[in-house]
Amino acid sequence: MTPSEAPKIYALHENPEWFPPFARAFEQEGLEFEEWLLTDGVLDLDSTPPEGIFWSRISASAHTRDHDLSKDYARAVLSWLEAHGRRTINGRRVLELEMSKVDQLTALKAAGIDTPRTVAAIGRDRILDAAKSFPTPFITKHNQGGKGLGVRKFESHAELAEYVASDEFEEPQDGITLIQEFIQAAEPIITRVEIVGGEFIYAIQADTARGGFQLCPADACAIDPTTGKPIMPPGATIEPVAGQQLFSLRRDFDHPIIEKYVEFARRNNIEVCGIEFMETADGRVLTYDVNTNTNYNAVVEAEAPRSAPGALAQYLAAVAAGPAPSFV
Repeated sequence: MTPSEAPKIYALHENPEWFPPFARAFEQEGLEFEEWLLTDGVLDLDSTPPEGIFWSRISASAHTRDHDLSKDYARAVLSWLEAHGRRTINGRRVLELEMSKVDQLTALKAAGIDTPRTVAAIGRDRILDAAKSFPTPFITKHNQGGKGLGVRKFESHAELAEYVASDEFEEPQDGITLIQEFIQAAEPIITRVEIVGGEFIYAIQADTARGGFQLCPADACAIDPTTGKPIMPPGATIEPVAGQQLFSLRRDFDHPIIEKYVEFARRNNIEVCGIEFMETADGRVLTYDVNTNTNYNAVVEAEAPRSAPGALAQYLAAVAAGPAPSFV
């Protein structure tokens, strides 16, 4: 099959600032692609979708960019596509994993992967009850998260009560707040394992001492820890100066968790993801987040032996060439 005969790749997303690294990788691979921005629109249910491969990368944090409709719009579009038998990458079921940390944590536990102790409080008035059994300190976070939404550390239950009753309280998008054990890390880093098409690509580490809970690796997310402001304006490109960044390649990473993550992704039909864990001071490895709209960092890409957007472009090219890879 020649490139001109291969099915078009349709990228379903809501944030153009995150897309340039993928566009470059697709162009280098010679893929024909089209962006579908799912912010608002019209969906004719009697129409037939175009032929092609449909890759979804809708983010749980879409509402923070005033794209409150994107998640339900994506649900509708993916249901429509899959009803017509179209090949989706990170399809309708995976979208639900992206939107719910409860969904992620229960799926991880079902796969035999250790997670932090977590209790979900449905409704603001149930948060204090949910936290009663937790020793201090503990943290809260939003169930429908991304970008560290709602992540706060509390040193006492009284401090939590004061926060919940205050005007500073951040209402979760879906009304669900998670209470989670505070993880005392062996070192102030988290590790993120990148997987594409059932293959481990590389692992990155993020500096939690400087970055805190705001650890989105995309260049467009880059925040100056001293000012809390974006390092670069929209559309600009960060020069990869490793010593000035929160993220770096975790070199020679060869850990049994990789095999577990690859199997977890296969089991849940997640074809593109970044899964995050922390190694604790008491010797545990705790997995706490599954990112199915994973972004990649310029500093890490400059160090890595293989490009992750490039690996994604190659995988999509293989899917388009058919038959479907055995991963799914």
